[in-house]
Amino acid sequence: MDRPALDVAGVRRDLVGPDRPLRRLELVESTGSTNADLLTRHAEGEDIRGVVLVAEHQSAGRGRHGRSWSTPALSQIAFSLGIDAGGLQPAAWGWLPLLTGVAVVDAVRATTGVAAGLKWPNDIQVGERKLGGILAELAAPVIVVGLGLNVTLTAPEIEEAAPNSNATSLLMLGSTMLDRSALLGSILAELTARIDRWKVASGGAGGPDPSLIADYRSRSLTLGSRVRATLPGDREIIGTATDISELGQLRIDTGTDTVAVSAGDITHLRAL
Repeated sequence: MDRPALDVAGVRRDLVGPDRPLRRLELVESTGSTNADLLTRHAEGEDIRGVVLVAEHQSAGRGRHGRSWSTPALSQIAFSLGIDAGGLQPAAWGWLPLLTGVAVVDAVRATTGVAAGLKWPNDIQVGERKLGGILAELAAPVIVVGLGLNVTLTAPEIEEAAPNSNATSLLMLGSTMLDRSALLGSILAELTARIDRWKVASGGAGGPDPSLIADYRSRSLTLGSRVRATLPGDREIIGTATDISELGQLRIDTGTDTVAVSAGDITHLRAL
């Protein structure tokens, strides 16, 4: 399969600069985890705010609860971004991975025509198939947000990387637009615009941007469906996902009451 390397010259020209939300964009051939790399650099005293680290290959990509995966080189869009959350209330932090999902879905739809949606809290899906995942990790006052999006993975490659999973790729979905460089630029443009709006809204006294909440609701594949939420200790909540709270929590109507669960509190969320 022809898998061209990323060409980030256009992305740097259009989106990166010392006075822009993206200060630097770094491209590496291979690493364990872009999230882990940025967090390590932050712990060593480096200023990672506005730094985008893109990898052509991750040998130990990270998901929620320490889950890891590895895929062939040049088959994904994999990057992490350091975001300055200084001056914002911690109550606003939970919206960062959600707005990242909105940005990715909008970029995928606009660039490829694939009708992607969002499974709360962190999955990019098409129907029941997972196209990508998002991981946000806190190193206050910085939050590192990582994305892994499957572009040219084949069914045998996905089966080898994650046996019996529901994963898919843009190639498997029939997309004819598989230009990772164009898609990367589109995602980062959407993401920086969303982050700017999030910071403006969260820095004031009015709470989260109402338009962001509305945008998330309209792209959600979870709201309105029956779900089973598994919490630590094998506790379960079963009911209908009815809404997203102003804190980014999922509200579940159990039939007797409504429970709000946070992404950090939940182990698994499954549709019934």
